[in-house]
Amino acid sequence: MLLPVKTVGVMGDARSTNFVCALRAVTSTDGMTADYYPFPHEILGRGRDPHHQRGARINRVVYASLKPPQRISCGNG
Repeated sequence: MLLPVKTVGVMGDARSTNFVCALRAVTSTDGMTADYYPFPHEILGRGRDPHHQRGARINRVVYASLKPPQRISCGNG
């Protein structure tokens, strides 16, 4: 999710003020309880790739490991 806050970071040799992107993924079997999803390191490493950063206006990626506050949809109603 793209958070409605900006942070100061460094892009190349310059200071930047851009948005924060939060990764939050959970696993659930019943839609009432959840556990964090262990992202593979190769997926997390993609954010460091300049090809993926170009034009994104994101300078910080955070990992949000908490369950969302609402009920999780299981696809059956």
